Amino acid sequence: MAKKHKSGEKISLSHGAGGKLSLELITELLKGNFDNKILNRLEDSAVFELNGQKIAFTADSYVIQPIFFPGGDIGKLAVCGTTNDLSVMGAKPLYLSCSLIIEEGLDKSILEKIILSMKKTAQKAGVKIVTGDTKVVGKGSADKLFINTSGIGTVSKEITLGRERIKVGDKIIINGTIGDHATAVLSSRAGLEFQTSIKSDCAFLSDLIGSILKFKDKIKFMRDPTRGGLASVLNEMVEDKRFGALLNENKIPIREEVTGFCELLGYDPLYLANEGKVIVVAASRVAKEILKIMKGNRLGKDAEIIGEITAGYKGMVALKTRYGGTRVVDMPTGEQFPRIC
Repeated sequence: MAKKHKSGEKISLSHGAGGKLSLELITELLKGNFDNKILNRLEDSAVFELNGQKIAFTADSYVIQPIFFPGGDIGKLAVCGTTNDLSVMGAKPLYLSCSLIIEEGLDKSILEKIILSMKKTAQKAGVKIVTGDTKVVGKGSADKLFINTSGIGTVSKEITLGRERIKVGDKIIINGTIGDHATAVLSSRAGLEFQTSIKSDCAFLSDLIGSILKFKDKIKFMRDPTRGGLASVLNEMVEDKRFGALLNENKIPIREEVTGFCELLGYDPLYLANEGKVIVVAASRVAKEILKIMKGNRLGKDAEIIGEITAGYKGMVALKTRYGGTRVVDMPTGEQFPRIC
């Protein structure tokens, strides 16, 4: 049943940060009112059957500043982000929509550059942009450009992913370094210019994920750690479960530049946004084989087994530190840096 909110309760930027307040907003207001079996799973894509075919359907909106950043732009981000939300559900992405909310005064050459970026990325990802919408709003009513996309893909009936399939002893794998996207975007933002060679990891993951799906019955759960980062995804994964996640800090791949950026500003890389990473939870006996396949892909050369599912720390995420101690990694409550998306 939906929670009733009092008049005067305000939405803050933290409600869109991908942490505890985001989850509360979705659970109390959206899930509580739209209540249905498909939505209530709160997956990156809705998965259902239509005329005997298993379908994955997703939607996302992209608001980022700056709209061009090292390693990508808002157009590439929109295509990659939406195809990844399909891929982590085991789907083959097929079709996308593209809806644009354009601020009055945006230079046409900038819009064209972003559209061509979307075209190029979609072609490489093997998807078609088949429908959409365009709106222009008054100056000051948007931040240059917002993009909304939906995506549809097909899922093999042999593939079933979800938190309910996870068991104690399963391994947690990630395909590469964390925090690259957030660091690249923030480093290039006006007023926060840092000298760094870091580029966003913005990329479509369909090829990489497709290569490990031969272990379909041994892969339990997949998710791309975007807003809220690694910590948010794992906390959502173990919430209210009779198991926890234990990470090994020494195994989590982080670039030195990202570590330096975090140390300078006092941030935790576990909460940084990523746009080309997938977290995979798989049976222990196939984890090393999955890791080997990932390392053979350009998007997985830095892949690592970073932890495991444990009977301890029920409903929590814990981190075994490089100093030998253990600390709990909570779900973030609000923003830990200036908003990037």
